[in-house]
Amino acid sequence: MIVQAGMAGSSGVEAASPDPGAAPLAGGAPEPVMAAALARGRLSLAIRLQRWRAKSWHIGQSAIAAGIAWFVATDVLGHQHAFFAPVAAVVCLGTSYGQRLRRVAEVTVGVAVGVMVADLIATTIGSGAWQLTLIVAAAMSVAILVDAGQLLITQAAVQSIVAATLLPAPGAGFTRWTDALIGGGVALVAAAVVPAAPLRRPREQAAAVVRKVADLLRAASRVMVDNQIEPALDLLADARATDALIRELQDAAAEGLAVVASSPFRLRHGPGVRQVAELVDPLDRALRSTRVLVRRTAVAAYHQRPVPRSYALVASDLATATDLIAEELRAERLPSAARPALISVGQDTGRLERTGDLSADVVLAQLRSIVVDLLLLTGLGELESIDALPAPGE
Repeated sequence: MIVQAGMAGSSGVEAASPDPGAAPLAGGAPEPVMAAALARGRLSLAIRLQRWRAKSWHIGQSAIAAGIAWFVATDVLGHQHAFFAPVAAVVCLGTSYGQRLRRVAEVTVGVAVGVMVADLIATTIGSGAWQLTLIVAAAMSVAILVDAGQLLITQAAVQSIVAATLLPAPGAGFTRWTDALIGGGVALVAAAVVPAAPLRRPREQAAAVVRKVADLLRAASRVMVDNQIEPALDLLADARATDALIRELQDAAAEGLAVVASSPFRLRHGPGVRQVAELVDPLDRALRSTRVLVRRTAVAAYHQRPVPRSYALVASDLATATDLIAEELRAERLPSAARPALISVGQDTGRLERTGDLSADVVLAQLRSIVVDLLLLTGLGELESIDALPAPGE
């Protein structure tokens, strides 16, 4: 069954599918390699700028929390050299929204363990190189024995070093721990104040991935019609540079889930964020299937093997249906409205002629596979999506 071939493509055929044109494409033309490198470079820079914009709130939040923690520890409580209060605030906030409560607990407990162990040992046997070795080993051992996480273990070790070498008086250990509590408390308050941007970002990134699938399908349709080598290789380079889009989507979904889990003011957004997070896997599969389609289209153009014009028309129709999915996602709706258009395209694939050419057969298989993957985005299950497509020739 050709549907089964298409589904296999979405699960990993991209790298392993038989490809008689792979060697000429890879070894005979350095231009595609340079084009791919340039495409990846442009996409990488755009993604870095996008990541900075997405993290700009977090940067400001961490900076303000550090300043407030320092103000409370020094100006309100009168602690001298209260550098650990802002450090604890920044560490507890971290670079993501996930596990902030756990980070606060690990930092404060780690400080307490490190200071306690250092005070006990240094008071008994003094300080020096071998005493410091013993203090660090003991602090880390205590942290591990209480089944601590990596952050707590690290904090215990660092604070045991600080307590053994820098604290001027025995009572300063308690001040260090109080500073950790101040920083952690400020971080908890700051963590509750979360903007809406991380909640919108998963849906916006999902729409961006869908738009890219539509763009690749539309470009592949043109290559099928024109059968020109250079546009085909440029398209292949563009398709190969799309891995970062899925990674950004995965990061955005994880961050959105962390926000609704950590902020009491954003709990009502939980169902919508989880709904988008469930789309990551089918979107990944759809993009992979599209890359296989693009590669086989490029192989056909490279060897001047024509692909039936009807395949190009179906690819163009599928791109239009894919645009509907992106519009629904941008409108914050489950893209079920795009389902009839996708099913119509799937019905058309069952009526397409068979050529017996490997590249053309894989193109048809991948068109059907992409339809199945995209139907998953509309709320259908996997078996329902497969059943929505007729057998070839029907």
